[in-house]
Amino acid sequence: MSDEERQDSLADQAAAWVPPWERPAARHAPAPAPTDSGTVDTPGTEPDHDLPDPVVAGSPPGDDDSGTPVSPGELPASAGPADPGDTPTDAAPDEPGTPVEPGGPVAAVGTGAGAADADPDPAGERDAAGVPKRRPAGRRRATVVPEPAPALDDAELRGALEAILLVVDEPVSELVLAQVLEQSPERIGPVLDDIAAGYTAAGHGFELRRAAGGWRLYTRPEYATHVERFVLDGQSVRLTQAALETLAVIAYKQPVTRGRVSAIRGVNCDGVLRTLVSRGLVEECGAEPDSGAFLFRTTTMFLEKLGLDSVADLPPLAPFLPDDVEELADATR
Repeated sequence: MSDEERQDSLADQAAAWVPPWERPAARHAPAPAPTDSGTVDTPGTEPDHDLPDPVVAGSPPGDDDSGTPVSPGELPASAGPADPGDTPTDAAPDEPGTPVEPGGPVAAVGTGAGAADADPDPAGERDAAGVPKRRPAGRRRATVVPEPAPALDDAELRGALEAILLVVDEPVSELVLAQVLEQSPERIGPVLDDIAAGYTAAGHGFELRRAAGGWRLYTRPEYATHVERFVLDGQSVRLTQAALETLAVIAYKQPVTRGRVSAIRGVNCDGVLRTLVSRGLVEECGAEPDSGAFLFRTTTMFLEKLGLDSVADLPPLAPFLPDDVEELADATR
């Protein structure tokens, strides 16, 4: 065959080629019916009716002798993949596609059970871009939020504060009282002031006073002699003059080292400092950066014993200084 005849043959075949979506759909064979003897044809036996031959890609319609598959080189270049939107609707979903030689156009894709098993993600779990949808996370246990404490009225809050103040052994701050009663700290201060004013107006033998950064009940100064006679009964232990002087130096010069206290007093203060520390009036508060000597300061008990709220409430020393203090200072130099 010459080149011109081969080209004419290829042109005829390309003109006669029918796309798969324009071919008539193949019909399924009817289910095997029972025979007169009551038996049913098995899949291996030949059915009693004739089925149309499957249409092979590249063969013209109506040609019985064109069942031979078309070779890849004889397919026209314009043949493309099948459009899923043009697939006949009467075709069975599990019908396999028409066999095509390797290199040829894809006519149809099987949609049977095997295709569904090959895809690990069902079609319903994929979005338009083909990405698997994110599955919802499991349910989380809801966090139980404790119910807020009921707000106390003024009478209940007043009674609760008085009951707590009767059993405390040291001044308690407003923040601690608010946490214990589960109330707002802004309510505690005004109620304590009201309680203190009520005790003073009623003339009770005790009073509510702020001391050492907190609140505590104290006996009134006018009844101090009676309280001292009842509590002490001649068993009071007083501080010595040396202890009082050392305590005064620490109170006004704190934080201060042991050597500084001894230099101010002019005598060794080691024994006196140990006494003050053992009674809880003085405590260590670190070390001096330059020399490494221990620093001392007064404690909360010191403020409580004196009835002071802070060290700033100490009386000034200027009225107690002698008039010739500068001359005395020059003489000691």
